[in-house]
Amino acid sequence: MSVSAWRACQIEGVLQRTLPAHADQRGFLRELWRSSWAAPGLDADFVQANFSHSSTGVLRGFHFHRRQADLWVVLRGRAHVGLVDLRERVAGGVGLPTFSAELSAGEAVYIPERIAHGFWALEDLDLLYLVTNEYDGTDELGFAWDDPEVAFEWPSGRPLLSERDSSSPSLSEAISRSS
Repeated sequence: MSVSAWRACQIEGVLQRTLPAHADQRGFLRELWRSSWAAPGLDADFVQANFSHSSTGVLRGFHFHRRQADLWVVLRGRAHVGLVDLRERVAGGVGLPTFSAELSAGEAVYIPERIAHGFWALEDLDLLYLVTNEYDGTDELGFAWDDPEVAFEWPSGRPLLSERDSSSPSLSEAISRSS
């Protein structure tokens, strides 16, 4: 697949694509990342890979990083992905562009720095994510998934939340902490 296989989203710098698979009667091999897929705005140097499994109904987010970009690859299941562009807000502006999509196995999304991200597992979900900085805890920020200032439209129902996500601060408080 070519660089043009990346699709731009409503938030500048966020890119989405379907990942190529090579299948035969034995099964398939799916390419998850090639450095030749780099595109304008996606010149990331990934240094760590993580795998998460989420049961149906789990919501993770909203999280964001000042110094890290992520590439999410759905390996199994479906997720309702939510992104919020904090770059203008952090710079003192008032805009909060959002992006919402359903991702299934074989799809990927690139998330630049200062884009808050979260997902709701619509079914059991295996997610591989590549990141541009090794984890050290100093760049793990977040705000409440249901913050009324953001008013993000998640699927209906009550999600399963971690302790961290159930006690996340408001967006305004998270922004002031991240400065």
